[in-house]
Amino acid sequence: MGNIKDPREEVIQAWYIDDSDEDQRLPHHREPKEFVSLEQLAALGVLSWRLDADNHETDDELKNICEERGYSYMDFCEVCPEKLPNYEEMIKNFFTEHLHSDEEIRYCLAGSGYFDLRDQDDVWIRVWVKKGGMIVFPAGIYHRFTLDSDNYIKAMRLFAGSPIWTPYYRPHDHLLARKAYLEAFGRKEAGNRACDAAA
Repeated sequence: MGNIKDPREEVIQAWYIDDSDEDQRLPHHREPKEFVSLEQLAALGVLSWRLDADNHETDDELKNICEERGYSYMDFCEVCPEKLPNYEEMIKNFFTEHLHSDEEIRYCLAGSGYFDLRDQDDVWIRVWVKKGGMIVFPAGIYHRFTLDSDNYIKAMRLFAGSPIWTPYYRPHDHLLARKAYLEAFGRKEAGNRACDAAA
């Protein structure tokens, strides 16, 4: 089975980043590079798919995901200097660490961008999402977004019910969504693993 490559890996890649404050749109790989698997992302509550971005209007797989997960709202967002009003300010806001009280769902239809999130030890992981990649961040996870050096992404934003895009900038550990996230995906004490698995 070792030779079968997960098709998602062509459109979603993740790695631990360095702490340089050089241009945020650079990859910021550590030296040596330290990649993060899709399974490791799933353990943090991050879901991912590879879909047919050229046919999103008629894609049954996308339709099924939306039905299964209750995504009833969708819109489109283009992030680039030409299309986004107050571009510089917006990019700065997107890159300020925050969480939401609901899932954040992004489906990349064109271009690419970086979604950074914190692991269980509060260390940044950079998730590079390219055309065809769809990613779901759970409510309560600290994260941020920036473009890569191509300076362009077109994304579909999905939402269950009416969209609430409110960012809660860190620290907001008292929020119910944050507590629920830590309960579900935070670091477990070694002695509790058996009962956690059964719970």
